[in-house]
Amino acid sequence: MKTTIGDVWLAADNSGLTAVSFQPIAEGQQANQEILLLGKNQIQEYFGGQRQSFDVPLSINKGTIFQKKVWQALQAIPFGEIRTYKEIAIAVGSPKAVRAIGQANRTNPLPIVIPCHRVIGQNGQLTGYMGNTEEGIAIKRQLLMLEGYFSENEEGVSK
Repeated sequence: MKTTIGDVWLAADNSGLTAVSFQPIAEGQQANQEILLLGKNQIQEYFGGQRQSFDVPLSINKGTIFQKKVWQALQAIPFGEIRTYKEIAIAVGSPKAVRAIGQANRTNPLPIVIPCHRVIGQNGQLTGYMGNTEEGIAIKRQLLMLEGYFSENEEGVSK
């Protein structure tokens, strides 16, 4: 599907949305079309400014227990707010696991829906989106701008 940040692909199983990707992904034969449509509609509402959180069912079939704890913590970050990697590490009870938080974000199967874009570096810099690529940082910036975190003219984080 087309969005303001480019094409986004979705995957689902019978239980829920399994993936949101910035790269093409094949639709599985088990894909629940109702869940895919609900996910697509909610993401379109998000990009249209009519949705701040997602309630599409999720089906996370991969990741370690630690990663799943991180992804759950990310879902608690309110729309338009940010947290640092350190704050997420503290929130999941592993205050020294800042790099592991970054790795969990990198392997997040449901970006946008599980808002890993709301996590920034301790110094306030936008880091670590889609492997820290220039394109990834640009997408992270656009998502935070969409959420009103900072304006197009600002270099860093404002709130």
